[in-house]
Amino acid sequence: MRIICSLLLLGLLASCSPISRPALTKKFNGIEKDLKDHTGFILYDLDKKKNVFEYNSAKYFTPASNTKIFTMFASFKILGDSVPALRYVQNGDSLIFWGTGDPSLLYKNVFNNNRVYDFLRNAPVPLYYSSSNFHTSSLGDGWAWDDYNYYYSAERSPFPVYGNIFTVKLEGDSPRIYPPYFRKHYSRGEQKERNQFIREIHSNDFKFHPGLRRSSTREWDIPIRVDKDIIVTLLSDTLKRDVKPVSKLIPQNTKTLYSMPVDSLFRVLMQESDNFIAEQLLLMCADAVSDSLQPEIAIKYVKENFLKDLQDEPSWVDGSGLSRFNLFTPRSVVQMWQKLYEMVPRERLFPLLAIGGKKGTVKNYYKGDPPYLFGKTGSLSNNHCLSGFLITKSGKTLIFSFMSNNFVAPTSSVRNNMQEILKMIHERY
Repeated sequence: MRIICSLLLLGLLASCSPISRPALTKKFNGIEKDLKDHTGFILYDLDKKKNVFEYNSAKYFTPASNTKIFTMFASFKILGDSVPALRYVQNGDSLIFWGTGDPSLLYKNVFNNNRVYDFLRNAPVPLYYSSSNFHTSSLGDGWAWDDYNYYYSAERSPFPVYGNIFTVKLEGDSPRIYPPYFRKHYSRGEQKERNQFIREIHSNDFKFHPGLRRSSTREWDIPIRVDKDIIVTLLSDTLKRDVKPVSKLIPQNTKTLYSMPVDSLFRVLMQESDNFIAEQLLLMCADAVSDSLQPEIAIKYVKENFLKDLQDEPSWVDGSGLSRFNLFTPRSVVQMWQKLYEMVPRERLFPLLAIGGKKGTVKNYYKGDPPYLFGKTGSLSNNHCLSGFLITKSGKTLIFSFMSNNFVAPTSSVRNNMQEILKMIHERY
């Protein structure tokens, strides 16, 4: 299979400068036939302000984490430069607060300036927490239900703590659990093929199953089963002071506490493809345009106010791309990158993205000196996508979207074809 693809790509090499549409189409037909997948591709020249090549660019594909491009765009449009952490009212004898969805409090994957922690820890009056503005399910539509035990499927919530995960480190046969609150939920289970920590689906009870085989994995991040009681319990335990739940609708006269620059979230979102941050950003957008933390509100608002000019209306249902209900076309993805490029200065935008050979999910691929690829990957089982900006040796900046769905070949085969094609365009366009 690799020999066939290499021969096709040799032909591509000869036809990329200038791009020969018939030759490129033939190469994509051959690769699609060889991999038995569905492939879409589009290449847009920023200088010429036009598409220079398209292959199935108007077909719909499962975007996986390319959905995060839409989420970042929404967040740039709605949130501004700072992350709203909580909304609060302070009466004479109490401080009542509501979450905005900010994922950063004590989340190890994000820089934390402790502003929210210090604000709550040092409040001079009793603390009361209300979750009355949260109106969505913990897991998204179209998510795989049996992924609940994996870190990439952390639950959505109005006021996350610790990124809605707890961490278990195995030292010998003894687990070290953080935060310590979850020690009481631990027990030991039967032996399995490999070391596993498995949480009960409807509670935070979890078991360690020692493995028959040695495993290099020594650390696990396990999603917390979230409700308002666990939120106030964790806050009380962490702040070393009582936080009590209260059922109170959010009033119009709340004040807002901000936690950090929004770029601190975007960098982890785009480089590490953090699903949890993506989902929480969409909740924050909903909070900003309504009084409800509900992703559908944010999606509807963005589509109606900013995306009516897309050539193909996206089927957009979550922030992260975990849902297989998401469907985008390659040309809509390129249009989204165009919007971001026009809205955000290049010197701010590019460092937030995965950088070929340098940072994020493309650190080991698309290598160049200097880097020539800045973008976002997206992967689910049998689906792999890549889109973003391609800098050519001639100095041009191109936008591309490469989407491959429904393949049964190894993802590495799909990625290798993407890498070779994009590198050739980089060298020859």
